[in-house]
Amino acid sequence: MKQNRRSFLQKTSILAGALGITQTGFGNTLSNEKQETPLPREIQALQPALDGVVPISVEERKQRIAKAQDLMQKNKIDGIFLEGTTSCNYFTGLRWGQSERTFGVVIPAKGSIAYVCPQFEEDRARELINPVFGEEVRCWEEHESPYALILGIIKDRGIRFRRIGMEERVRFFIADGVKKLASGIEIVDATPITAGCRMYKSAAEIALMQKANDVTIEAYKAAFASIQPGMTQAQLSRNISAAFEKLGYTGGASVQVGKYSALPHGSIVPQKIMEGDVVMVDGGTSCQGYASDITRTIVVGKPTDKQIAVWNQEKKAQDAAFAAIRLGAPCEIVDAAARAVIENAGYGKNYKLPGLPHRTGHGIGMEGHEWTNFVKGNTTPIGVGMCFSDEPTISIPGEFGIRLEDCLYITENGPRFFSAQSTSIDQPFG
Repeated sequence: MKQNRRSFLQKTSILAGALGITQTGFGNTLSNEKQETPLPREIQALQPALDGVVPISVEERKQRIAKAQDLMQKNKIDGIFLEGTTSCNYFTGLRWGQSERTFGVVIPAKGSIAYVCPQFEEDRARELINPVFGEEVRCWEEHESPYALILGIIKDRGIRFRRIGMEERVRFFIADGVKKLASGIEIVDATPITAGCRMYKSAAEIALMQKANDVTIEAYKAAFASIQPGMTQAQLSRNISAAFEKLGYTGGASVQVGKYSALPHGSIVPQKIMEGDVVMVDGGTSCQGYASDITRTIVVGKPTDKQIAVWNQEKKAQDAAFAAIRLGAPCEIVDAAARAVIENAGYGKNYKLPGLPHRTGHGIGMEGHEWTNFVKGNTTPIGVGMCFSDEPTISIPGEFGIRLEDCLYITENGPRFFSAQSTSIDQPFG
């Protein structure tokens, strides 16, 4: 289950926005370039797409906490500690962030949850805490130890297994601080608990992700209509962000042009779109904290035979990945299926270029990149509620790259895409 993963923050900036949006603002292509012309009419015509959004309910969060406690019993863990980051938000609806002062929540294997908070922040914390999940707040003064409070909460709820779990975003100094006080108690990884809950999305979570994907496609359609030779990548990125804003969301995308499209996460080199260039757009938004991640690759003007051939090969690889997905199968078979298509076409093996330089897909949910991945060596069984990107890439250094990315979710009847796939190099939206 546990995977080495790159944070989505490597290609996004965290932006606050409507509907509880907590992340996007993609890429490294935006600049301080001033808007010198009016927005294209296709973007001006967009209207807010806020209807039908249903936040995660209190009852569902209660169920999440109960599932975490059940997983703790099965994994022989007495309690877990989370800082005020994404997992804390997932279970409690509260997001606090991280500073040098320890704040977080303890979810014990039995009993009610409790918060650890700097004393001078108690009033603000109580404004944010929903007492339905647990209203106990243990506070520490500046000269006191927050680690003793974490340990004390778990001890007070009962020590059985002598194991305390730390969520993966908990910083070392906190885990180490608890460890030094917890004589005879082991500090362990809480990922089997947090990922064991967050990897499997409910119908409510799927609905929010569907909305984020629908909005992303609408923003892309409007912004793509503005593409023309002579436009800079920053101008196109600005148009995409403006389209999201008109739809009532905060979002954006990285834009990579020509030979820079062969770099999966792009380049800092300023780029201008010219006739015949490949343009790769990778981005999205989020709805109530649930992310989208979509890549579309086109050619401005008439594509060459080689561009068409590579685009079609990429589409075959994306289709092969999707076709390989089946319930109970290990995640790695999806990567193998996409990679086989690309390698059998004569491209490099084992990440060598030209070819596929990265895994075929990543998990997605409250974070754009989360558990688990379509990658060699990952034997995690594919299960109902899991969500992934499907994005093999064909990179040809010095020439161009083609990536098609759509995210999907797993149902009892197999995988379903959130977004309609591109159908051809000149039909990016199905």
